Amino acid sequence: MSQESQSGVSASQAYKVLQNEQVGRYMVANRELHAGEEIITEMPFVIGPKACTYPLCLSCFTPWPPKPNDKPLCSKCGWPVCGQECENASQHKDYECQVFAQANEKFNVDAALDGNSENGVPQLECITPLRLLLESERNVERWNKEVKDMEAHNKTRCQKSQWKSDQINIVDYLRKRLKLDRFSEEYIQTICGILEINTFEVRTAKGFSARGLYPIVAMMNHSCVSNTSHSISPVDYRIRLRTTLKIPAGGELYASYTHSLLPTILRREHLLEGKHFACACPRCSDPTELGTHMSSLKCNKCDNGIVLSLDSLDSESTWKCTHCDFSTNGQAVRKILRIIQAEVDAAEAISGADGADAIYERETVMKKYRLILHPHHAFLSMLRHSLTQMYGRVDEYLLDDLPDVVLEHKVDMCRLLLQILDVVEPGYSRVRGMTLYELHAPLLFLAKGQWNAGVIDEARLKSKMIEAANILKEAVMILSLESSETSEGQIGLVAKESIIQLEQSINDL
Repeated sequence: MSQESQSGVSASQAYKVLQNEQVGRYMVANRELHAGEEIITEMPFVIGPKACTYPLCLSCFTPWPPKPNDKPLCSKCGWPVCGQECENASQHKDYECQVFAQANEKFNVDAALDGNSENGVPQLECITPLRLLLESERNVERWNKEVKDMEAHNKTRCQKSQWKSDQINIVDYLRKRLKLDRFSEEYIQTICGILEINTFEVRTAKGFSARGLYPIVAMMNHSCVSNTSHSISPVDYRIRLRTTLKIPAGGELYASYTHSLLPTILRREHLLEGKHFACACPRCSDPTELGTHMSSLKCNKCDNGIVLSLDSLDSESTWKCTHCDFSTNGQAVRKILRIIQAEVDAAEAISGADGADAIYERETVMKKYRLILHPHHAFLSMLRHSLTQMYGRVDEYLLDDLPDVVLEHKVDMCRLLLQILDVVEPGYSRVRGMTLYELHAPLLFLAKGQWNAGVIDEARLKSKMIEAANILKEAVMILSLESSETSEGQIGLVAKESIIQLEQSINDL
């Protein structure tokens, strides 16, 4: 490793920023950090619509128009807003509104709503880059200190089709149609790259998506097993970064730039396409995914065989059975995974609001592929994660309605998911907290059912209730680290009240 240079130490002394030639800037613990310790809070440099966005209000990011016959536009610039409050919100009024009004550039409502916007509305692609350009002029000190040196990967991006698309929808649009030729083509493309590589997904108060640029938090390097977690307030968009594990002084702080419940092939594809690097972390480098087998297949030629890649860092590598001579090539495996992924994505697109269908479709996909995928496979883990959240919450599947066999099914799925999370998302992670919360309730229902049926005595009932209470306490400990403005933080508050009631019930036995 080349010589490192320290370029910043936080006020709290929790972390420091180092730099080397291989990865640029990165973050390490400046002292021993405890699990669950908050180490950074940061306001976004800029917030705006995601790339390839649907028609939305430029202030609150709610889908637009609010109603088919109500298409409110800003009275000053003629671009989509929800109404007067959103029209006067500073992030619209003080930024693109002035530029559009001055250039007399109106929003093309008909083109945006013509039904061909599944890949986004081209005219909206410019919004977030425009906000970043304007903020770079207004907040020069923070721009120079935190943002301008962020990775944009222009040399790699210029070979991609997205670069050409950005040239038309953003660079040419800003310079020609909006008369912003004071910004060079290269500068605008760099802005596009900074946003593409470094932004975080943001959830609004109404549950819709946007993106935010957080320059300090974005300095962390990636690992497919991270040791930090972040939450973003849906109210003021402040990000809070905390540890999920104990980190020694000098230990590097890692974020995950991708979903932990994805198989290696898909994680690496996502990172290569979206972040422009080939991940070779310990998890990606191990064909068994650190013993979880989240990428492994079952062998259909022998009874106990598991089919693994011989080199998980090579997508073309041979896959071979551990027990017999069966082997296949990476291309064939990728084809199978694409088919399964399409079915998983289709099932996952059905929300709990759609009722029993949401559960039925997920269970159907799991059953269909259980003889092909390892029981711990990422696709099955993804579906289990959704199902653990849905059983007990979806119409026809509320907790009071669930027979013991379904309660036991939910318990089994939670426990299996926790085994996997212990490896790929260890410590005080949000998903662990939520899974523990979902586990405690069916355990209580099963225990009370067994006691009512005379299967267990009072001492055994008390033992099972104490087990559920301990699981709930751990869930509360994790979820209490989340902002109370988030849904997970709200569940943490509910769980805190539930513990008091549960402990009272245990004491009354």
